[in-house]
Amino acid sequence: MPVDYTDLSKTLAALTEGEDDAVALMATVACEVHHSDDRFDWTGFYRVTGPEVLKIGPYQGGHGCLVIPFARGVCGAAARSGQVQLVADVDAFPGHIACASSTRSELVLPVFGAGGVLLGVFDIDSDQPNAFSQADADALEIILKEIFSDVK
Repeated sequence: MPVDYTDLSKTLAALTEGEDDAVALMATVACEVHHSDDRFDWTGFYRVTGPEVLKIGPYQGGHGCLVIPFARGVCGAAARSGQVQLVADVDAFPGHIACASSTRSELVLPVFGAGGVLLGVFDIDSDQPNAFSQADADALEIILKEIFSDVK
């Protein structure tokens, strides 16, 4: 059953109310989003930890890559451009990093904190091709903005 983003948004708002720690928020979001839809095989965050470097943050699913440079992969493209990456077929994405061989499609959203500072990216992988729609991207973008826009 596809995710009900209205319910998910309400649940996350209730769970994260008053919290301003980025890692605590990321852990909660990763868990709730991961369990909201069967399409989501791997759901998690890569945090900006240095110049042009993402490191694994809270996630649900199998292991992820530990370090991703901004210059590589779908997560790097989202961090580098500040734009949502909606990838129907990861094999067709130049420079895709295969952290899991089962991944067929991917949705990666940049996560911005206070003052528009890039905190990291939110990565969702699916073992189904073309698993994500623009509606998924739009709904998750709103949810992430509501939760992280005041985080320092």
